[in-house]
Amino acid sequence: MRFSRMVSKTLRSDPPDAETASHRLLLRAGLIHQVAAGIYAYLPLALRSLRKIENIIRDEMDAAGGQELMLPALQPQELWEQTGRKEAFGDNMFSLEDRRGRPMVLAPTHEEVITNVVKANVQSYRDLPLILYQIQTKFRDEARPRAGLVRVREFDMKDAYSFNADEASLEES
Repeated sequence: MRFSRMVSKTLRSDPPDAETASHRLLLRAGLIHQVAAGIYAYLPLALRSLRKIENIIRDEMDAAGGQELMLPALQPQELWEQTGRKEAFGDNMFSLEDRRGRPMVLAPTHEEVITNVVKANVQSYRDLPLILYQIQTKFRDEARPRAGLVRVREFDMKDAYSFNADEASLEES
């Protein structure tokens, strides 16, 4: 596709609310569009770049013996209360209710769910070591989202989780 047909357009001047040089450049280059404070749309060229980076990460994780999975971004609040981490995240966690009134959260991280998945699927120490990873959207209700893509409310992150039978195995994986 020709660049002139791309949805993104470059800006001639710096956006007034862009605080950092990187934020100004991303906006001026037409790579991102600010939807609201801390919420951005990645336009086609930025998304292409992100996908290329993700594929490099996948290749490296697969070469290290990792298995990719995808965990839910929407999680029962009960999981977070069981571990005590709901209080630890405090107001930084987005909370909502489903139509039946059950409390849910938008995941700021996925340790609670991955431990349940592994607990249900690993039957013996012989199933270890196990390296699981994902590239997933995370949500954090930042009090003051700022600095462009540095402190945002929605972002993609690669998580890797290593489960091992002993400390020596941990050093190898």
